[in-house]
Amino acid sequence: MTTPALLPLSGRRLPPLNLGASAFPHHRATLRLSEKFILLLILSAFITLCFGAFFFLPDSSKHKRFDLGLEDVLIPHVDTSKGGKNLGGFIIHGQGHDEHRHREEEERLRNKIRADHEKALEEAKEKLKKSRDEIQAEIQTEKNKVVQELKKKDSKPLPPVPLPNLIGINSGEPADPDIREKRNKIKEMMKHAWDNYRQYGWGHNELKPIARKGHSTNIFGNSQMGATIVDALDTLYIMGLHDEFREGQEWIDKNLDFSVNSEVSVFEVNIRFIGGLLAAYYLSGQEVFKIKAVQLAGKLLPAFNTPTGIPWAMVNLKSGVGRNWGWASAGSSILAEFGTLHMEFVHLSYLTGDPVYYNKVMHIRKLLQKMDRPNGLYPNYLNPRTGRWGQHHTSVGGLGDSFYEYLLKAWLMSDKMDTEARKMYDDAIEAIEKHLIRKSNGGLTFIGEWKNGHLERKMGHLTCFAGGMFALGADGSRDDKAGHYLQLGAEIAHTCHESYDRTTLKLGPEAFKFDGGVEAVAVRQNEKYYILRPEVIETYWYMWRFTHDPKYRQWGWEATQAIDKYCRVSGGFSGVKDVYSSSPTYDDVQQSFFLAETLK
Repeated sequence: MTTPALLPLSGRRLPPLNLGASAFPHHRATLRLSEKFILLLILSAFITLCFGAFFFLPDSSKHKRFDLGLEDVLIPHVDTSKGGKNLGGFIIHGQGHDEHRHREEEERLRNKIRADHEKALEEAKEKLKKSRDEIQAEIQTEKNKVVQELKKKDSKPLPPVPLPNLIGINSGEPADPDIREKRNKIKEMMKHAWDNYRQYGWGHNELKPIARKGHSTNIFGNSQMGATIVDALDTLYIMGLHDEFREGQEWIDKNLDFSVNSEVSVFEVNIRFIGGLLAAYYLSGQEVFKIKAVQLAGKLLPAFNTPTGIPWAMVNLKSGVGRNWGWASAGSSILAEFGTLHMEFVHLSYLTGDPVYYNKVMHIRKLLQKMDRPNGLYPNYLNPRTGRWGQHHTSVGGLGDSFYEYLLKAWLMSDKMDTEARKMYDDAIEAIEKHLIRKSNGGLTFIGEWKNGHLERKMGHLTCFAGGMFALGADGSRDDKAGHYLQLGAEIAHTCHESYDRTTLKLGPEAFKFDGGVEAVAVRQNEKYYILRPEVIETYWYMWRFTHDPKYRQWGWEATQAIDKYCRVSGGFSGVKDVYSSSPTYDDVQQSFFLAETLK
């Protein structure tokens, strides 16, 4: 659940009507029910209008005027020289003048209604003369007009804000030819992943590279919102793949639509879509990315409408109705989900000048600060109705991970002014080190999971991001412990490398144990898969940047070679189901985060 390491610091339209013969299942000349209904509605409106005109409008031969119940009309005084009688600032005009004026008004109204009625009848006759295709085309045109009006409504001009001066995006080629060759290989892998998505899954959320078709999961609801396009934008830009970047930008501008009846994960949509759009905006300066990010953020805000202000895990983009995952402890929200909104929402307030986004995430922080934490640890589950913790399960991997990452990055993003975030991070890491971090019999440092007072000696692939986090947070740590945390980061990196090195494919499993004689190895079959995850490589990257020890680059290259050898297929890249098998089966999913994070 970690986000791209370089994040800011760091849809579809209405479906077109099918005009082919298959759209008319009864026979070719029969209009569909919706079209019949529209025509009946038009005709009934005309009949009602006719009925009203003939039976309710007064006839001048029988009635002299409408009786308004007023014998005299008061008109504000303007000029007393017209023969009227001045009465306290008003002029009273006589009854004869009134009747004449009313008769003129009645005649004008009758003439207008009759003219409108005749015009409507003529239009109805013309409609009925038109072919089925012409009627459908008109309906589609009206639909498109409505969609465009809604888009204009949502696209309010945002206040201009200065773009940060970005350094190092185009910093040239590495001098070392070996490093240049390796970097070009990874760029080629990115092209292979993108080009196949472009050919077989364009506009879908992800790609099935073996079946060669689009793929999606429940985190994106039932909509095709081009998750891979949005998620991969910053990687494309950083790699200098500007033609591909422009392809993505064009699709986003024309097709990315959040007015869909779709229930999505607030967390996933935030990090992949809002995070991806903001990163693309800061890299390129293209306004469309900022506008789309703000539109989407507005669709997520109803998720915060809970008794505590802790957001629901899911929200319907159209209705704004939210709910939590059925499997989460007693209807709880999840720490890594509601705790991984801060960076994007702070940037949204900066870009729009609207404090609502900042206030939402700061409210979450204030609430967490007030709560008691068992053993100083943050449980993974919090009930948004009661404000109480759910099951006392603490993890630096799935369900918890990016909450801690965002505390540290909030401090860094604020130019180290957000000392509140730094304190929360330091307090949390001290408790984690005391209760969750252990050394195995074989000397491997690992981070276990705390479950109801018991430490489970198992570490997930997701947890491996923490090595890089400890290194990133070393500078500025309490009691001059920078060296200690850099060393801790190195030890976690080593353990996670062992989890890769002890497999047949040299790719790491989803989770691995430290029980008895088993160390850094997956035991259960359902924990032996690798789905193109980035966390281990992310830690190598941070450790290389902070230490410049060449072994981290070598470990990263080994992982690159293993991915290219065992996960590459003709239609892209796929996860594998068993990293201990010499002939693994594919899961046939090219995850969006493979392009957004792993290859980056």
